[in-house]
Amino acid sequence: MSAILKAFGPAPWQSRRYRAADAFKILLVLWVALLALFNLLPEIDQSISGHFFVRETCGDAGLRNICGHFPYRQEFNLQLLRTLSLRLPYLVALFLLWELADCYSHYGATFNAMRARALKVALGSLIAGPIVLVNFILKSHWGRPRPSTTIDFGGTLDFVQAGSMAGKCLSNCSFVSGEAAGAGWLLCLLFLVPRPLRVPLFAPLATISLLAPALRLAFGAHYLSDVILGWLSSFVVFAGVLALTDSPQPEKKLKIE
Repeated sequence: MSAILKAFGPAPWQSRRYRAADAFKILLVLWVALLALFNLLPEIDQSISGHFFVRETCGDAGLRNICGHFPYRQEFNLQLLRTLSLRLPYLVALFLLWELADCYSHYGATFNAMRARALKVALGSLIAGPIVLVNFILKSHWGRPRPSTTIDFGGTLDFVQAGSMAGKCLSNCSFVSGEAAGAGWLLCLLFLVPRPLRVPLFAPLATISLLAPALRLAFGAHYLSDVILGWLSSFVVFAGVLALTDSPQPEKKLKIE
């Protein structure tokens, strides 16, 4: 963990670049290890989702073996929080894009290269991670049904373990959670602010970052593996983008002002 945290701190270019690369490798290995764990022990996903599911008596003359619902998804306040958490990363991205445009409106000595680089790392990791990797690749091609659509929880599709491509979901599938990935990206931004601001910002950012995955799990929209792997994927991509975009020129500070 110390290697991961040090990767994002101020340091000479050579040292910071290698630290970011090391953090990427550590996070990627962790992601693959967790995927293997959930794949080998699918009962973890089924058991955790089962805690949020309330069984009911089937009223369709025995056509289904299991009936019930996920009660948290019917709570208006929780639905409102879900909507806010869904849109927040992209609202932040619009603000960062505006900041980047403002940054490039300056020329010569007034141009802040460090600020521009930090903004490009933030926006690039959002595009590469939650948007492309998660929503365009994993969710579109892995076909894992959401918990609420599986037979185990009153649906019609078979359960498949994390990472399996045998699922019958055709679009907007469960593996992995796009909202969890967006929430993880928000917490990644903590590493782009000046160090003195990281401590006061950590608690609110961490709370917001963990809220979206928790709601998706409670709503029966994703399994535990979907939210953990989706959330962690943003850190993997962020570390990779940070390592790839380091320039060989000395840098004093990487921050968004």
